[in-house]
Amino acid sequence: MLIVLVLLATVAMRLAIVTAVVYLQLPRGPLCPHCGVEMAALRNRVVDGLLPALQRRWCLECGWNGVVRRPPRDLRRRRLPRLTHRPTPP
Repeated sequence: MLIVLVLLATVAMRLAIVTAVVYLQLPRGPLCPHCGVEMAALRNRVVDGLLPALQRRWCLECGWNGVVRRPPRDLRRRRLPRLTHRPTPP
């Protein structure tokens, strides 16, 4: 029985290491790894629900498509300041 537990632990550790390495190899954020242009997000409820840390993206410029890591929440929610037109005094 002990041998079975050791073998299962070995397999589980291998899966964890491979998963971590593959995750860290994925590009991060919305920019294309080839041309640097912002990519369009392809949404899928099932995949987004099962793997919330990953996102499928497609580059309209060079045609690259693939899975990327989502940026941190603080970068996603950050909004640029709104530019307002101020009239100049006469």
